[in-house]
Amino acid sequence: MKRVLAAVAVTFAMAAPALADPVLGVWKTQVDDGHYAHVTFSKCGGEKICGVISKAFDASGEITTPNIGKRLVWDMQAQGDGYYKNGTIWQPSTGKEFNSKMTMSGSTLKVSGCVALFCKKQTWKRVK
Repeated sequence: MKRVLAAVAVTFAMAAPALADPVLGVWKTQVDDGHYAHVTFSKCGGEKICGVISKAFDASGEITTPNIGKRLVWDMQAQGDGYYKNGTIWQPSTGKEFNSKMTMSGSTLKVSGCVALFCKKQTWKRVK
């Protein structure tokens, strides 16, 4: 019985990385108002996904800003096949929040934020 339990435990431990959501990790945003960021996605609130600004940059390189550590994306819900919806995204340059959805394909993440019929879209690239 102990061997069976040990085998089950090992199987689950080996499968855990495969169960991780593929969008988790660090993504580089497009330039917005002369700046871009690295956003680190992780699980939050159960199965929801959030992205936090982990680094910020301008044309001269990495910068220090009070936005580091702030949520950029939150409450995103995986729908399968690289599609995410029902999230919110914050635009630091305007301070506005938008309803958001994302589509991931390989190392590309298409992110959109919309209010009514007005939408803004960006394509982010995976950093790690």
